[in-house]
Amino acid sequence: MHIVAVANQKGGVGKTTTSVNLAASLESLGKKTLLIDLDPQGNATMGSGVDKHAATINSYHWLVESARFDEVRRDSSAEYSIIPSNTDLTAAEMDLLRSERRNFRLKEKLEAINSFEYVIIDCPPSLNVLTLNALFTSGSVLIPVQCEYYALEGLSALLETVDGVRNNGNSDLGLEGILRTMFDTRISLTREVSRQLIQHFKDKVYRTVIPRNVRLAEAPSHGIPAMLYDRTSRGAVAYQALAAEMLRNHMETPEEEMVCE
Repeated sequence: MHIVAVANQKGGVGKTTTSVNLAASLESLGKKTLLIDLDPQGNATMGSGVDKHAATINSYHWLVESARFDEVRRDSSAEYSIIPSNTDLTAAEMDLLRSERRNFRLKEKLEAINSFEYVIIDCPPSLNVLTLNALFTSGSVLIPVQCEYYALEGLSALLETVDGVRNNGNSDLGLEGILRTMFDTRISLTREVSRQLIQHFKDKVYRTVIPRNVRLAEAPSHGIPAMLYDRTSRGAVAYQALAAEMLRNHMETPEEEMVCE
């Protein structure tokens, strides 16, 4: 089972958009996928077609209380499974901070689940105890980055946290990849930051680039991923390509079956 945390403490970089559309794309490529919404804002939940306000049993009750996985799990609009979130999860931060194994609660919960090939974790936009739970649980972290000023600075802070997690309980945590989001080749700063990312991180920067795309922005308001909203849109095609690139990196998809990038 591949467990991938989608994380960046900087908001507005396309983290939730990536979590939802990557989960949908992996499911469409035949990989049974679970999306865990660890953000109390619940945007991944709503973008998956699940009403966060009606999710009276959610990720908080699964992590902190005694709710079973099958009580919490929901079917998304794109067939992947989701553990929903809402503002209830804010209370989990305080509850977990009082726990002796506060950084390992998610790991312990997932150890009993083996029915998925991929688990995608949408982290909150901060390096709090919920994000640490995701990092201590995951085999790798995918970092969406918008190519703008301060992008590298925020990336450096997250990578320092990843190193700390490696040294304190999850030595297997790796860098899944750096994903350039909201990419506009017409902007010289975008091209320059992209060049710097490739220079510093080489093949850890995904070849797939997520463009600025109005369909990606519109899809969440309909409670569906972009591939269901407009499968031929540039954003939907890009996330299909990202999923295929990820599978290739994991050596699970033959070359001839890859989506063109």
